[in-house]
Amino acid sequence: MRLEKYNKSIGMLSLFASTVMLSGCNTALMDPKGAIGHEQRTLILTAIGLMLIVVIPVIIMAFAFAWKYRASNKDAKYSPNWSHSNKIEAVVWTVPIIIIAILATITWKTTHSLDPFKPIESDQKPLTIEVVALDWKWLFIYPEQGIATVNEIAIPKNVPVQFKVTSDTVMNSFFIPQLGGQIYAMAGMQTQLHLIANEAGTYKGISSNFSGRGFSGMKFNAIATPNQQEFDNWVAKVKQAPNTLNSTDEFNKLAAPSEAHPVEYFSSVKSGLFQEVIGKFMGEMKSHKDIDAMPDGMDMSKGMDMGEHAKAGAEE
Repeated sequence: MRLEKYNKSIGMLSLFASTVMLSGCNTALMDPKGAIGHEQRTLILTAIGLMLIVVIPVIIMAFAFAWKYRASNKDAKYSPNWSHSNKIEAVVWTVPIIIIAILATITWKTTHSLDPFKPIESDQKPLTIEVVALDWKWLFIYPEQGIATVNEIAIPKNVPVQFKVTSDTVMNSFFIPQLGGQIYAMAGMQTQLHLIANEAGTYKGISSNFSGRGFSGMKFNAIATPNQQEFDNWVAKVKQAPNTLNSTDEFNKLAAPSEAHPVEYFSSVKSGLFQEVIGKFMGEMKSHKDIDAMPDGMDMSKGMDMGEHAKAGAEE
């Protein structure tokens, strides 16, 4: 009796502890603030709903069968030689096949409609932000505004944003959960991500790919301003910063490994810095002219063959 009470207490304590721990989980992915995020949430919930068509009946039957065929139920039919049912076979094969076919169709369509390289249709001119993953911080370059920031970006509400992403170090992953999916950042390559914020607010951005000792602190704020004027005010504030990023030496100093790097503003930035970062890892294509001539997203959309590049390098 004492052991039974002890086990019951342990079970209740475990349930309480699990509830407390789960309450701290971040549900940002299920609270989207942009069109892309909403589409992705719909896809996730649709997939879960379809899979529950199988999961819920299985769980119910597991309990129902255990109760019906318990040892104390003498009325349950005992069929030790039963081994096959055409009806059951039809159900357990047909239902999953239909669900998989529906999931495949939905996934095919949404994979293309939510392609991160695909621009968002809008009457507003897209804002371009160049993103460079560093150890262990994010550098954001606004080429049209001539400014740069570390671990903070601002974008106007309802204006599509084109992120051009690369890395000055190991592979990383750029992710703003409430606005849309993640995209990899890789040295010598440019990936793209198109997002839009439909509500004003400050959203957390993270690195979703382990990249070393300071990875856990590689976070940034994405500020969606309520209007263009507020965004222009933010740009004006950055332009008042004393720091600049006008030379390679200044960039190299910033790129040195650092953890929990604070938000930093640069009132001006060297033209073509983003292309320089890509070019220094590209071997035979180091000039700005060659890189600028490349179609946006060429590296990823065409599927770079790293084996062929390694072979060509060995022959040289």
